[in-house]
Amino acid sequence: MEKSLKQKPSDCIKVVMFGPESTGKTTLAMKLAEHYNTAWVPEYARDYLQKKWDKEKKICETADLLPIAKGQIKIENELTEIANKILICDTDLLETKVYSETYYGGSCDPLLEEYAIKNQYDLYFLTYVDIPWVKDDLRDKPFQRAEMFAAFEQALIEYNRPYIILKGSMEQRLTIAVETIDKKFFK
Repeated sequence: MEKSLKQKPSDCIKVVMFGPESTGKTTLAMKLAEHYNTAWVPEYARDYLQKKWDKEKKICETADLLPIAKGQIKIENELTEIANKILICDTDLLETKVYSETYYGGSCDPLLEEYAIKNQYDLYFLTYVDIPWVKDDLRDKPFQRAEMFAAFEQALIEYNRPYIILKGSMEQRLTIAVETIDKKFFK
């Protein structure tokens, strides 16, 4: 099990979109990957949980968290090998840990927690809740976005992760993200 949650060693710069549901993480990840002509790692949980919803009309349960984490790292490790100097990640295991703790009474599987802390990234973009919430089959916290944002920011602070908060329109977020990445890694 441990191998399935561990990042493969890489010289690739890894940037993570991080934050509450419906804050533009996927759109931003795709746009950044396009800008840098590189790979982006989709959020494995979206596909996994959508299939579960479509098949069983069930939402995420604690038993889903380790398979989601394993799937996320598997995709990340595969795409790290083809990334062009930088890999854009739509999420990471720390995000899964935050969701676990907020949805399931403060608990997180110890193995998930271990690798959420061990796996390392070069920069996080914490997406703010100032864009409209969009309903879908999986999103369920339209009125708790500020509390979720605070939980995500607290995790970044607690684990000393480098982060920038992105606010404003998608265009503003993209501009700030590109300027930050270029200044920090490419100049």
